Amino acid sequence: MGCKAEDLRQIPLFALLDDDEMAVLAAQVEMKRFAPRQRIYKIGEPGKHAYVMMSGTVRVTTVDESHQEVLVDEPRHGDFFGFASMLDDTPHQTAALAMEETVCLEISRDDIVVLLQQKPMAGMDMLTVVSRQFHASQQLVRIRAGRNSNDVIEEEMSFGDRVADSVARFGGSWTFIILFGVVLLTYASTNIVLKGRAWDPYPFILLNLFLSMLAAIQAPVIMMSQNRQDTKDRVRGELDYDVNVRAESEIQALSNKLNLLNEKIGDVDDLLREQLKLNR
Repeated sequence: MGCKAEDLRQIPLFALLDDDEMAVLAAQVEMKRFAPRQRIYKIGEPGKHAYVMMSGTVRVTTVDESHQEVLVDEPRHGDFFGFASMLDDTPHQTAALAMEETVCLEISRDDIVVLLQQKPMAGMDMLTVVSRQFHASQQLVRIRAGRNSNDVIEEEMSFGDRVADSVARFGGSWTFIILFGVVLLTYASTNIVLKGRAWDPYPFILLNLFLSMLAAIQAPVIMMSQNRQDTKDRVRGELDYDVNVRAESEIQALSNKLNLLNEKIGDVDDLLREQLKLNR
C-alpha cells in the first residue's frame, strides 16, 4: 500500500522535510495493515524495518531478567517503534503486537539513507528522538526489575543505624557474653585478693555503677536496632507486595491470552463444522 506526502507531514519525525524530500520518501515507504492480534515483529527477528503509527493500537513489549513480559510502549499516532534495531541493523530487542486493526508506515534503512542524502541534518533530529525513547525504555525496565531488599535497606542506612546494628549484633553474641563474664570475674577476683588495697571492695559499688551506666546506654541502642529491624521488615513487605502485584498482573494476562485462544479455537471449530456440512 503506497504512502502520500500528506501522511508524512503528520509525523513529527519528518516535520523538517521539504516538499521534494517528502515526495521522495513517500515514493519509497509503504503503508502496512495489520489485523487484530497480528504480530508485527518479535524479539530476535532481524531489524530490517521500523514502523510509525498511523492508526490503531500496538503494544511494544520486552522480557526482563525474571523472564516476565514488560510493557515498553504503546505508541500513538505519529510515534515510532523498532527504529533502534533498524538503524543499528541488529535483531529486535522488543516485540510488537497489533491489538486492533492497525495501519503503520514501514521504513527501511535504504529509505533513511536516501533521506539523509537529501537532508543530512534530519539525521540529528531522528537520532535525538530515538535516543530519548531508548533512555525511557531503559529506565522503565530498570524500575520494573526486581529489587533486592537487602540492597534497598543498605542504601537507606545511616552511620548511626550501622553502629546500632553492630552494637546489638555484638551484644547478643556468645563472644560478648564470654568476654563480659571474664571481665567481671577478673574485676571481682582482683578486688577480693587486694582486700584493703582494693579500689572497689565487696560489694563492688563502683562495678554496679559501671553496669548500670552500660545498661542505660545499651538499652536504647538495642531499641534503635529493633526499630531498624522493623524498618527492614516493612521494606521486605513492600517489595513482596510489589512482587505479588506483578504476579497477579501476569496471571491476569495469561488468563486473557487463554480466553483469546479459546475464542480462536471456537471460531476454527465453527468453521470446520460448516465446512463439513458443505462437503456432505
